[in-house]
Parts: sequence; structure tokens; C-alpha cells
Amino acid sequence: MSNSFDLIVIGGGPGGYVAAIRASQLGMNVACVERENLGGICLNWGCIPTKALLRSAEVYHLAKNGADFGLKIGDVDFDFDAIVKRSRGVAGQLSGGIKSLFKKNKVTHIAGEASFKSANKVAVKDAKGKSTEYTAKNVIIATGARARELPHLQADGELVWSYRHALNPNTMPKKLLVIGSGAIGIEFASFFNELGSDVTVVEMMDRVLPVEDEEVSAFAEKSFKKQGMTIKTSASVTELKKGKDSVTCVVETKGKKEEIIVDRVILAIGITGNIENIGLEDIGVKTDRGHIVIDGYGQTGVPGVWALGDVAGPPWLAHKASHEGIIAVEKMAGLPNVHPMDTGNIPGCTYCRPQVASVGMTEAKAREAGHEVRVGKFPFIGNGKAIALGEAEGFVKTVFDKKTGELLGAHMIGAEVTELIQGYTIARTLESTEAELMHTVFPHPTLSEMMHESVLDAYGRVIHF
Repeated sequence: MSNSFDLIVIGGGPGGYVAAIRASQLGMNVACVERENLGGICLNWGCIPTKALLRSAEVYHLAKNGADFGLKIGDVDFDFDAIVKRSRGVAGQLSGGIKSLFKKNKVTHIAGEASFKSANKVAVKDAKGKSTEYTAKNVIIATGARARELPHLQADGELVWSYRHALNPNTMPKKLLVIGSGAIGIEFASFFNELGSDVTVVEMMDRVLPVEDEEVSAFAEKSFKKQGMTIKTSASVTELKKGKDSVTCVVETKGKKEEIIVDRVILAIGITGNIENIGLEDIGVKTDRGHIVIDGYGQTGVPGVWALGDVAGPPWLAHKASHEGIIAVEKMAGLPNVHPMDTGNIPGCTYCRPQVASVGMTEAKAREAGHEVRVGKFPFIGNGKAIALGEAEGFVKTVFDKKTGELLGAHMIGAEVTELIQGYTIARTLESTEAELMHTVFPHPTLSEMMHESVLDAYGRVIHF
């Protein structure tokens, strides 16, 4: 194997492996260095295995409520170890698939841990400690991120879990406290609550899912409480007192402290980029608050050195990383009309029950930005397909600029909205106005009809509600 490449990608996650494959398609000689499993956190310890867990919980929920669909199922139970095993199997299958994609696209996979010797020279240390140097015209840093910890909130893998520990848990907790109500925290809270854990969620902000539209957050909190979760907002965990097989959590809410005893704690208080021990400071790559500073094309301030994905900052989403990889490589290759990353068109999805999805500005953000807005909403209860599915909980909300008709944002909560949101994402990418959306024919009966009705509602033309 040659030690010289056109491009070396450090990290085989959804940003890194996609960048490597696209670069190879464009005729570059590419190597991808990965210290663990191909697919990165997303595939092995994030997006994919969590969705496998949540699918098991969803099926369990449906089975328990079989009578609602005219089914006689009887007593329903679950095998916790088998659920976890299935989740790990799904992740393993997909990681192996990336190896096949690398082989198909002639990407060289180098197992080991990389660090810079210079801007175009990388040393890779393998599992045996042997170090080999490689050179490349360009290097992409796609090293991802890890769970953020605080001095008083640190995971030990036993009583206090990070998302990684929660994906391969040592027990099914009867009582669980989740710190943080972003996508990661709420998905785990939803999973364990569905299987019978007594779940408490503590959120520092004044509402759950704080990046979402305020109406979505309020609807979600009401639904979570109805499902049996305890939600504490404007609250913080100030201390964790570990016992033999339990944790006493000191929770402060608006100046008042209380102690909550649980079996396990999940930390979901954000992530920080993996920027250490790769020699960034030696080659002059600028970092800011735990992340690498880049322009809209993924370029750092050092010629030939690029960065993308979680290590390059928010939004911390796999699909953002993959798209950044495409942009960086096409810019690197000199392709014409390469667009810079527009984070305003990146959809966000949370796979709790009910699901949450959004793209663009919230109503509040749109008003803060100076827009006069038109707002449309349509409830699931007004949709025939939702009622037939037994999923009549939720709504679709759209926000338009009153003067231009620009779709500023779309926000959904309810069944399968993580699949529906892409329609609005395409609309924003195509710079559609209300006119194009109104004139689009949506199939019947589908959940997607609510997307049409929400647009109509913004302009006083809603039909079915």
C-alpha cells in the first residue's frame, strides 16, 4: 500500500466515510483512518442503535394496546437483553456495509489513531503501537464528538450512564433520571418509560426540547406527562450521591432543592468535539469552545486542512456531517457552483413518542428576525389516515413571511413526522412560496395531507378543520 494519497480522512463516521467515497468518485486516491468501528458514533452508538431500541418500544406499545385495533394478543412482555442484542446487531450489520462500500469505491481503510506531523503529513498508530506516516495533498478532520461532562456530572458506566452506556445497559432500571431534554435525553427517556421505568427528566431551560418551536415543546411535555414521565424544567442537578446500586440526585428547581433516589442516571447535557491529541495546535488549526473553526465549505485557516461534522460544531446531526463532506470534497476538487453549507435548511428529528421534526425558523425566531408572519396549523385529529392508524395525537405548523410568501419554517409533532419533514426541507431548498405548496397535489389518504392543510390554514383556506 502506498503511503501517499490525494486525500486522507481522519474519522469514518457519517461525515468522514461519505467524504471519502465522494472523493474517490471524483478520481482522488483516498484513505480513511478510523480508530474504532466504521460508521462512527452515529451508526455504532447513536442514531441507528437508538432507533432499533425505539422500534422495539413502539412495537411493545402497539402490542399492549392491541385491543384498540380489534386484536386479542393477551399478556405482553419483553426480553430486555434481546432488545439490546437486536440493537447491537443492527449497528454491526451496517458497519460491515461501510467496509463493502469502501471496497467498491476503492477507498483505503487504515485502522488506527491519527495525529498531524504537519499540515499534509499524518502519523497513524495501530493497535500494536506501531506508527506509520502518510502524506496527502488534503486532510479532512472528521473525528466526531463525545458526551459532555461536568465536574459534578460524570459518567462511570455503572450507576451514571452516557448515551454509550445507555445503549448497552447493565440493567433495566426501575427508576431512572435523565439529565437534559434535547433529542438524546428525550429519546432515552421515551424508550425506558415505554418499557416501564419510572422516568424523571431534568431540564435546565424553561421547557423540554428547547430548540423546537414553543408550541411543539408544550405539546410534547403534556404528552410525556400523560405517558407517566415526571418533567422538571428550569431545574438542575447539583449533586449525585452514589450508593451501592442507586443514586441520590440533588435537584434544584427555582431555588428549592429535593433529593430523588433512582437506580440509574443518564447524562444528556450535550457533546464536545474530539479535538485533543491530534496535533491541531502544532499545525495552527483554530478551535473555539471545543470545536474546530471552519468556513462554509469546511476549510480551516490552514491550507489543505478541512474539518466537518460534530467536531466542527452544531447542529450535531449525521445528515449535516454527510452533506458537509460532499461540499468539502467537491470544493476541494474544484467543481463549479459548489454551495456553502446552509444550516437553516437542515431538518432536525427526535424519535420519541410522539415524534418531533422541524426545519427552518421557529415562529419566535422568525419574529425576532423582523419578519411579519403568517402561521398555519393543522391537527392530526383532522386527518383520516391518522385516525385510521390510531395516531390522532399531534399537529403540523408552518410559518411564512407575510410579504413574500417564503416558507420560513415548519414544525411537526406526531406519528412519522420524521419522515414527513423532508417535504418541507425540499420546499425550502427550492425556495418555494405558499403558492407552489398550495398548488401541489398531496395523495389521499396520507399523513402528508396535513402538510398541505397547514399551508392552507396560514392563508385562511383550510378545508378539513
